[in-house]
Amino acid sequence: MSTPDDAAAHHDRARHARTPWTTESSRPVYANPWIRVREDVAGLPDGRTTIYGVVECGEAVGVLPFVDRDHVLLVGQYRYVARGFYWEMPTGANHAGEPLEDTAQRELAEEAGYEAERLTKVHVFHTSKSVVEETAHIYLAEGLRAVPREPDPTEFIDVQAFPFADALRMVETSEIKDSMTVVAVLHAARRR
Repeated sequence: MSTPDDAAAHHDRARHARTPWTTESSRPVYANPWIRVREDVAGLPDGRTTIYGVVECGEAVGVLPFVDRDHVLLVGQYRYVARGFYWEMPTGANHAGEPLEDTAQRELAEEAGYEAERLTKVHVFHTSKSVVEETAHIYLAEGLRAVPREPDPTEFIDVQAFPFADALRMVETSEIKDSMTVVAVLHAARRR
């Protein structure tokens, strides 16, 4: 059974739920061409501080390419961190100063060998709001044209067309696990 003190503590915590935290200090811990890791000392709404590790990735773009109304291209590759082969849509990092649509076209060309006549932005989301600072921009691509494919030297990719119904089933059964692809397929299904 809760006491009046418990209720007051809950009210106080709820009152601070929207109070921004402050950054008291920050120090870089690690960096490579793709990510940076920093450790912050964060000021909490109640006056205390805590350490907070942040992985900075920048912005990412994913593009779900439609071959025609009922078929999509997916790229399959071994994912080192997840330790398995997975189907997903072309995705990649936005380069500093590069328009997001250009990133979508670049990734589509590099990973699948196509460019799109039309790109439709369908969603923006945080891939992990707790420790990863990364915003993902999701596009649907239509009117595909084959282009010369110059893959990233570290990527070994299989490209296949799937019926959209199969891609949706693969999301529903967790065969597709990539969050950007899941979001894109569900948005495409909602628009049908």
